[in-house]
Amino acid sequence: MKKIAIYCRVSTRDQHPENQRLELVSYAQRMGLEYEVFEETESTRNTRPIKAGLLNRLRKKEYDGVLVWRLDRWARSLSEMILEVQELVDKEIPFISLKDNIDLSTSSGRLMFHLLSALAEFERAVIRERTMLGLERARAQGKVFGRPKGRKDSKVRSKSGYYLRYANRK
Repeated sequence: MKKIAIYCRVSTRDQHPENQRLELVSYAQRMGLEYEVFEETESTRNTRPIKAGLLNRLRKKEYDGVLVWRLDRWARSLSEMILEVQELVDKEIPFISLKDNIDLSTSSGRLMFHLLSALAEFERAVIRERTMLGLERARAQGKVFGRPKGRKDSKVRSKSGYYLRYANRK
């Protein structure tokens, strides 16, 4: 690797990516790598324009690899993580997670990534099973979910402007 992209992400304005950046830059310098830093702040699940731009640049092979502080800083969901990281691995673009000590340019790093991914997927499935069992138990005890039946909406709604399909039919 010669030139890498460093990606830092925080979720809110109150958080600062400086701690991530300092450690990642220090690592890149120790390894003798040329780097460019990409920082995402106030990211949401669907809007991460800095990351989207970085992914496009990685696909164009503008960088020889990507370095992140932790796996959860790259992706918010397991499916997103696996799809994007697998795409990078398939394109032979190394992906390094500093704190998780995972370097996907090595076979042991790829094994560790898949093990962690499998464990995360298992944990999610167990949580879903527990939730479903809890809902079943609550229903069996007579708990009714959702909006109470028969309650009228307190908001006054306009009756004009709606298309009545059968209004002129006799």
